[in-house]
This record gives sequence, C-alpha cells and structure tokens, in this order.
Amino acid sequence: MRMWMVDPSVMCNKHLLGEHVECHMLAGHLQRKRGITNYIRLNLLQPKSLRERHDQLALEMEDRGMVHKSPLPEFDLSYLPEEHRAYTVNTDESLAELSRRCRECRD
Repeated sequence: MRMWMVDPSVMCNKHLLGEHVECHMLAGHLQRKRGITNYIRLNLLQPKSLRERHDQLALEMEDRGMVHKSPLPEFDLSYLPEEHRAYTVNTDESLAELSRRCRECRD
C-alpha cells in the first residue's frame, strides 16, 4: 500500500488508479485494526489524510473522464499510536521515487 501524496494531476492514469485502489486496501486494513509500522517506516502512508486523499484522487479521475463509484468505507485510526496517525509522507522523496519509476509521471 502506498499513498504517493503528490499532486494527482501529475500522475499517469496507472498510478492514479493504483493509488485509488490502495486507498481502499488501506481502509480495509484499518477496519481490521492491523498495524502499519513498516508502511510508516518506509514513508508510504499518511493515515489522517486517507479520506481527503481518496477524494482528491476520485476528483482527478472524474476530471479525466473516468467514472468513480466507490466511496471509501468508514475506518477508525484510534487504535494506532499517535505518531502513526499523524505521520506525514515526505512528498519530495515520494515525487522523486514516482518520477524514477514512471516516465509518464515524470513528463
């Protein structure tokens, strides 16, 4: 699971849709009250921003003419340590990694 947390307008369709799916995967993970320590350690998740991020991705999908019909289910972050709930992805690192992986996102 990964939340790139970069401006959705710079993402190619593959990465835009991929992050959208991963938002749903993360919500399910959180519903089952599973840990996210390694995801945080690897700069992959920003839990408090999950709903807002999902909505940003959905809006960008719609702006590109895609159909979005999957609202994000409810989830609870209260079981996580505060430092995990409040973690913020380093967007500079994230954008650099995305650009390294994908020519379309880089251009």
